[in-house]
Amino acid sequence: MSDHYAEIAWNAAPHAEHPDTFSRDHTVTLENGHILLSSSAPAYFGNAAAANPETLLLASLASCHMLTFLAVAAKRGFTVASYRDRAEGTLGKNADGRVAIVLCELHPIVEFSGEQQPDQEALQKLHDSAHRNCFIANSLSTEVRISH
Repeated sequence: MSDHYAEIAWNAAPHAEHPDTFSRDHTVTLENGHILLSSSAPAYFGNAAAANPETLLLASLASCHMLTFLAVAAKRGFTVASYRDRAEGTLGKNADGRVAIVLCELHPIVEFSGEQQPDQEALQKLHDSAHRNCFIANSLSTEVRISH
């Protein structure tokens, strides 16, 4: 099918606000060469100005769901004019007692153009199909809810 990669790089440095611990800042280089400043979430001494793994996971899930939704909608003859989402994740303990993102919620808002407009049932079917076929959702063990 296809292979993908990302590289991370971190160098030892003291934390700017907590000198008794290390900086969590690092870079993530995507396969296209785009570089992101990353860190841990602020709750874990991370840099609030940087991306964090939890948020990146949510962005990956939401992006994959959207791209799959667009493909499914086009295949079924619907024209999507705009798509927006606000992905939310809940960190907690999973069934094994380990800290994990235990719930992801997507809140897509989709606008369609053209003559063919889906009713609520058809919209639900589009999202269900997108969820079933989303590579990222299929890779996660957490619950994913889609509210629209």
